[in-house]
Amino acid sequence: MTRHLTVGAFSPSVLLRTARRLGLLRGDVSEEPVASSPAQFRSLLDGAIDAALTSPDNVLAYRFVPGNPLGRTADVRIVSAVDRGLGLALYARPGLTSAAELKGELIGVDVPDSGFAFALYALLDGLGLRPGDYRLAALGSTPRRLDALLTGGCAATMLNAGSDLRAEDAGAVRLAGVPRPYLGTVLCAVGADPAVRALAGDLRETTRTILRGEADDVVTEEAAKALGLSPATAARYLHRLTDPDEGLVTDGRADAESLSTVIDLRRRYGTAPGKDVLPDLLGEGGR
Repeated sequence: MTRHLTVGAFSPSVLLRTARRLGLLRGDVSEEPVASSPAQFRSLLDGAIDAALTSPDNVLAYRFVPGNPLGRTADVRIVSAVDRGLGLALYARPGLTSAAELKGELIGVDVPDSGFAFALYALLDGLGLRPGDYRLAALGSTPRRLDALLTGGCAATMLNAGSDLRAEDAGAVRLAGVPRPYLGTVLCAVGADPAVRALAGDLRETTRTILRGEADDVVTEEAAKALGLSPATAARYLHRLTDPDEGLVTDGRADAESLSTVIDLRRRYGTAPGKDVLPDLLGEGGR
């Protein structure tokens, strides 16, 4: 009997849903929406989910940094690289047009000591805003932060994976994009789980199918349904998926340069491990 896998994700995975539609999933796989990165990794470490679609910085934190939000670590491994950020960028709420207008405002993050937050701090630094110039609010997952941005719950936040496109459609302003090269999403699990490795292979085959242009209709239909996008915006999402700089990782392997960007951001803005972790992070999912 095929083992059922539950994958925790912040935003609905169009890649996973496309794999299912194309018949490329060899196992029984379901998605579980997660509210925040601590909630996601609590579920992963406790066994409530089998794998996570998450930032590689979370793998770094929950494997090597005992001071992470849960206060515990585990043998969390990158099984496969998935995408290079899918448009990850700093967005200001509709009506704001410059970084200067963010002074004194509330900026939304998942949690303050996490990968997307570190990228946000770097972008704000580049725009001339330093810690103390703005206030932070821990708002959780990307869809939650999008809702907050559009309903007045924050003045700016990091968005990607379709939430960025919805924000643009609603009049939000893209202020700056994430530093590159960058790795946005990985599939991870605790230990060497053969079923998760098999899922990684299915997602890589789906990625190759998408990049060959053989699943355009399925991708746009799934993006529209899962992410609440209009047909035109779903077409933009497809373009984002196939972008060589921001889109899907063809071979599923995490490259050292992109992971180094993630590690360097943590060393600059957060609680970093006390040793060189790049070789361990690369593991079977890297090169």
